[in-house]
Amino acid sequence: MCSSHHAHQWMLCPQCDLMTQLPDIRPGSKASCPRCHTTLQSNWVEPRTRPTAYALAALFMLLLANLFPFINMHVAGLSSEITLTKIPQVMISDDYSSLATLFLLFVQGVPAFCMLVILLLVNDITLPQGLKRTLARVLFQLKTWGMAEIFLAGVLVSFVKLMAYGDIGIGTSFIPWCLFCLLQLRAFQCIDRRTLWLRVAPLPVLPFTPLPAVSGLRQGLRSCSCCTAVLASDTLECPRCGVHGHVRRKHSLQWTLALLMTSILLYIPANLMPIMITEALGNKITSTIMAGVILLWSDGSYPVALVIFIASIMVPTLKMMAIGWLCWHANERDSNRDDSDKMHKIYEVVEFVGRWSMIDVFVIAVLSALVRMGQLMNIYPASGAVLFALVVILTMFAAMTFDPRLTWDRIQEKKTEEPASDGQ
Repeated sequence: MCSSHHAHQWMLCPQCDLMTQLPDIRPGSKASCPRCHTTLQSNWVEPRTRPTAYALAALFMLLLANLFPFINMHVAGLSSEITLTKIPQVMISDDYSSLATLFLLFVQGVPAFCMLVILLLVNDITLPQGLKRTLARVLFQLKTWGMAEIFLAGVLVSFVKLMAYGDIGIGTSFIPWCLFCLLQLRAFQCIDRRTLWLRVAPLPVLPFTPLPAVSGLRQGLRSCSCCTAVLASDTLECPRCGVHGHVRRKHSLQWTLALLMTSILLYIPANLMPIMITEALGNKITSTIMAGVILLWSDGSYPVALVIFIASIMVPTLKMMAIGWLCWHANERDSNRDDSDKMHKIYEVVEFVGRWSMIDVFVIAVLSALVRMGQLMNIYPASGAVLFALVVILTMFAAMTFDPRLTWDRIQEKKTEEPASDGQ
């Protein structure tokens, strides 16, 4: 058995499973995997002060953003004004509680909860050890589901769509919301998973001295997907965070393909069914995703039309194709460094861009809440919006269930250089 002290020096890359001996990381620098270049650990300057300040400021801006009017619209002598709290209320009144729930969770609930957790964990506030471990586990699982900045992008797209109908203005809470989006992103950026877990609980003792530049799979070791601890491959429950795991995610390809096929089946009706209903002077006009893109293009709003087309049409389609390609590559018998490196880059892109497809759903949320002009014009969400939101969520789950280490497992390993240490 190795000592707990030596466990701090070793880490299995969560993306390619390469065993790496971490160097001494200077403040303001980070250590990266020498094979796939994934960041293994960051040593931020003022690791407590910075995230604390950003998280506190973000929560204060969120409070301000919910207290005052958000945006307003003036058309032919009529005016409409909304707050952030009114958006889910309107969707609930239109019998779209599912969209209201997604808005409350992804746009406000998850980011606010994560900021609170950062404050509790970074500052070593006295809490039961079990609660601290639970909060640390939940923090990194929820990180992907915070979509405040995507909602802001949807608001900006809504402005362009509505400018053709009347005058659009921003309310007192618009600037605080923009600042909240930036501050919560910065707070997350200043948090390093491995460093945070060192504050929560000590690393478990290594079962034996690992071999550098060799995958954990080949030497009977696995990495905890939650706290990055190096464990014996037959250890099912991490003694540090309590998360169950295996050498590879159990039934990873089966779950990924099942979620992928379900999202494809839903994607077809999501594009054929209307996502929005516009009622103008007693006439109802239904529009699909593609119809909205065509309308924006014909009105001369080329940049916005491209944004909606890329986010709502191109990205989901390419993401489904990319996930299918990753699964196919993971099933190949042989692989080489270049192919695996290419698949790794594709996986990183899939993980990053997938949630941005929610922008069209948030555009509909803003339009349906703001455009309520009596007999003149009203906008309502339609069933296609719910299906499209489900497609985005399912493809996000598909990317999460895929184990990227599968694309590296069949490479003949060679001795690699020391992990890179870069300034931040």
